[in-house]
Amino acid sequence: MRRADRLFQIIQILRRSSRPVTAAALAEELEISKRTVYRDVADLMSQRVPIEGEAGFGYILSSDFDMPPLMLTREEIEAVMLGAQWVAGRADKALANAARDVAAKIAAMVPEHLRPYIVEPSVGAKPAIQQPEEESIDPSMLRAAVREGRKLRLRYRSDAGKETLRTVWPVILGYAETSRILVAWCELRQGFRHFRTERILAADMLEEGHGLRPGELRRRWSSWRDASLQQSKRTAD
Repeated sequence: MRRADRLFQIIQILRRSSRPVTAAALAEELEISKRTVYRDVADLMSQRVPIEGEAGFGYILSSDFDMPPLMLTREEIEAVMLGAQWVAGRADKALANAARDVAAKIAAMVPEHLRPYIVEPSVGAKPAIQQPEEESIDPSMLRAAVREGRKLRLRYRSDAGKETLRTVWPVILGYAETSRILVAWCELRQGFRHFRTERILAADMLEEGHGLRPGELRRRWSSWRDASLQQSKRTAD
């Protein structure tokens, strides 16, 4: 966790508590040492954040303290709310809950005159008529593999019902109206392939990474996608 994020999180923890929070409790939640907590709290107090208390007693944030309002335009708010509605209605449970949390955080942070754009936005996502097919894998694990550059071992069933074992380099997990697609470089086929997540029967994240520098696999996939689109256009012409 970056130091700036850690300082912000300390403020958030103190904001939600009506009683003094000990350095030990802060250290446990943030997974840092008490010495780091003491140093961070001292830094916040030197920046005029109204924290009261001391080591051994606990810390409490003055009730009149507030963070600066989140400065978003009306269009930005409605864009975020539209995206949050879509994700909440179509994504997996973890992302759907995250979308609702984002909407709640924005509602709590924007100035009062902008709240109507959250409560009664002028835009809305159409409710999902059909839910995605049931999956046997955890999409959170797939997203983690993408972020960490780790390989996946998949047991995959094709449209024809044939099962294969694949080792893939995940690029992105795409969300559509009623399905999810894992885009990955497939070692078996030596090329980029699209895997429907409801056909992934089992998935394991390997310790081994694909070894490319950050962003390189995504760039290769983008180039492949653009070339495929150009080829399709020439064929159609």
